[in-house]
Amino acid sequence: MSVTLTEKAAKHVQNFLSKRNCLGLRLAVKTSGCSGMAYALEFADAALEDDLRFESRGVTLLIDPKSLPFLEGTELDFVREGLNEGFKFNNPNTKNQCGCGESFTV
Repeated sequence: MSVTLTEKAAKHVQNFLSKRNCLGLRLAVKTSGCSGMAYALEFADAALEDDLRFESRGVTLLIDPKSLPFLEGTELDFVREGLNEGFKFNNPNTKNQCGCGESFTV
């Protein structure tokens, strides 16, 4: 199993990657929020020594080994709901989420 992107998310990320000339998208999990863990996304100019690399729909995803157990099987989507838009993590490992959706537990 790995981490994947939906077609919408891939198009959105590819648009930004082409403008920034980056290697890919770095995904991580950090301790934060009212539920204990939060997702972190950033554009990556280069891979770190211990990064695990995944390819999904033409996008390179970089994940550190400590975050992978929490992200394994996750699908990253890009959604528009009313006036709001952003990435949505469809994570099968999530057991609970805070009310605002910013943090989760596994």
